Order: sequence, then structure tokens, then C-alpha cells
Amino acid sequence: MGAAWLHGACNENPVAPLIRQLGLTLYRTSGDDSVLYDHDLESYMLFDLNGRQVPQNVVTEVEEIFKKILKETDKVRNEHPDDMSVLQAISIVLDKHPELRREGLAHEVLQWYICRMEAWFAADADMISLKSWDQEQVLSGGHGLMVQGYYPVIKALARNIDVRLNHRVKRIYNGSDKVMVTVENGRNFIADAAIVTVPLGILKANLIDFEPKLPDWKVSAIADLGVGNENKVALLFPNVFWPNVELLGVVASTSYACGYFLNLHKATGHPVLVYMAAGRFAYDLEKLSDEAAKDFVLLQLKKMFPDATEPVQYLVSHWGTDPNSLGCYSYDLVGKPGDLYEKLRAPVGNLFFGGEAVSMDEHQGSVHGAYGAGVSAAQDCERHLLKRLGRITKVRLASFLQESLEAAAIPLQISRM
Repeated sequence: MGAAWLHGACNENPVAPLIRQLGLTLYRTSGDDSVLYDHDLESYMLFDLNGRQVPQNVVTEVEEIFKKILKETDKVRNEHPDDMSVLQAISIVLDKHPELRREGLAHEVLQWYICRMEAWFAADADMISLKSWDQEQVLSGGHGLMVQGYYPVIKALARNIDVRLNHRVKRIYNGSDKVMVTVENGRNFIADAAIVTVPLGILKANLIDFEPKLPDWKVSAIADLGVGNENKVALLFPNVFWPNVELLGVVASTSYACGYFLNLHKATGHPVLVYMAAGRFAYDLEKLSDEAAKDFVLLQLKKMFPDATEPVQYLVSHWGTDPNSLGCYSYDLVGKPGDLYEKLRAPVGNLFFGGEAVSMDEHQGSVHGAYGAGVSAAQDCERHLLKRLGRITKVRLASFLQESLEAAAIPLQISRM
């Protein structure tokens, strides 16, 4: 229901050695140059809101139009010193180049492409910064779906480590030489330093009381970064009634009304479809009951496939309102300073900050970005304590992690059915 892909199936990805060592398999969903970021257009079917299939030649034609529009937005960025939203830039491009406009069904397909772009950021196009939207350093090797999910990675990394679950932090006291963390039941934990990796949404909502209060520059960085939302409705069916393609898309007159299903049967062999919604629509989906969300999604499926059966089980995520996340991952808002990530990453006294939002090298929003940020924060914390205390009891590198780092020569198990 959360993270599912390895973005960049290559040796440069810091999570790749762990995946290799565990023998986990990846299902390749795209190469490096896909216009949909995490999918190629090799295995898909699009439908309109009435359930009629969109001819493939229309989708291919609009794909080329969309690429041209995105290329032209780069010129808009160079011509306008002030930042603007990606949606505003697209509007300027279409005004300048009316030949790129599309009507009717082709317009709806174009909106679907914008919808898929919004899914990458988990935010609407009118919220995404033109200045920053394409500056992310996407690793090479394409994108792979974690067939067994990320839990085996988390479980292996947690081996022999004292992890306390169900300890919601309410207060962090940052003293001159100690940190005291207070959890919801009133219990305190005292240490020489602490690394804060709570999601950006939690920091933005001020759900943790910092004493003394975080400095203004840190508070501003937290406020000025966007946090996106993407929700999933996973449906398990008794049998497969849909075609053997990776993506089933729904086109509409606005990107808000578009949607798509990920076919997990193709990757895992299980009769599961996952409907995905991003941005404002993701928040609106959370306002429904789980049953109503399921019914909404099933209605779309039945228009495409009249013989669609009722699911035997379903799950609905609520990332935007989940009290432990309040959103999914970070993105750049329009018109904000360019040094926000550095400020968010910077330590405050004995506090260090990790998580995807402080990722080095523009890897925000990814598992490997979060992982790399955690390693970096740990190294910074260690240097700080060595300088302050002169010596520290060094935690032995977990044998599993050491073995994982030595396993870089083992190829990733990546395939496409």
C-alpha cells in the first residue's frame, strides 16, 4: 500500500546490494526514457469514462505531443525569471503553439498523461514548481516493482536492532549534552543525540513538540516544502477478467477525473488490481468510506469489463490522514527558495535529520533517497559525537548489511513477463 518500486535498478542505487543479498526479484516496468516515468507504454490499455477502449494510435500520437509540450516548457522556464506551476507553463505552451492542442478524445488522453505526471509527484500540476520539476537525478537502469514488497528489506535491516514499535513521539528535548524523547504514554528515552526521520507531513503539522523550539530557518524550510498524497485501492478478485497488460487507464476531460489501475497479476501471478489516485483526488478519496471507495473503483472497472466480479477482499490506503504520515513524500512548491533541502537536512544541536525529504543528490520521494539520507545522518551524528565526547562506543555494522555491501557483483533479478 506504500512504497513498491526500486527507482533505478543499477549499482549506484544504495538499496540494490540489500535486494541482491536477499535474492528479491524485481519486475521491470520501464526503461530510462519512459514518458510515464515508472512505466513504458508497451503494455497498457486506455478507456474513456463510458468504458470504450481508446485506439492505440491515438495514445501514441498524444504521447509525442506530450513530449513536445514538456520540451517547450523548458523554454518557458528560461524566458520567465519568476517561477510558476507546471500547469501554467503548459497553458503558455499551448497558447504559443495552438497546433499542439487536442480536442475530444485526444484531449482526454493528454489529460491522462498529465495525471500520470502528477502521480510521480503525488501532487496536482498547478502545485508543482516549473523551476524544479525535472531536476531530480533519476538513477539509470529503469524502474522495477518489488515483487515481494519492501518488507523483507526492512525486516533484514532491523535484525538484531532494538526497534520499539507503537511508540509515537510527542516531545523532543534537545539539551546541551543530552536528548530526551518523550513518547505518547509518557515514557522518556535519553541519549547523547537523536536522528529525526519522521515524515515531512508530521513535521509540518507540528505534532512533535521540540524544546527549545526549532530555529526559524528550520521551521521555514519545513513549511516551504510540499508534501504530496497518493492513495491506493487494492482489489483481490477470485479470477482474472482483465487483459494481460500492466496498466489500465481511464481518460477524462480533466486530469483530476483520470485514473489508472496497476495489474499486479502480470507481476506476481495474483489476481490483484490496484487503483491509484494522486493529489487532490487522493484526499477526496479519503473522505469516502472504504466500501464507498471500493464501489467507486469497481464501477469504473465494470464499465470497461461488464463481466467484472466483486472482489473477495480489498484494502484502501489513507496516507493523507494517517496520523503517522500525513502525506506520502516531498515535492517542490512554486516560488520557494532552492536551499530548502539543505536547511531541512542541517543538524540542530544534538538533533540530526533523515528521511526522503532531506535526500542528497535530488532523490526525494524514493526509498533509496530515504535510505541514503539515513546513512548520511548517522555518519554526521557519529562525527558530532566523536568531536564532542572524544570517543563513542561504535555500533558494529550488522553482518547482514556488511554482506549486502559485499554482494554488489551479484546481478539484480529483474524480469518482464
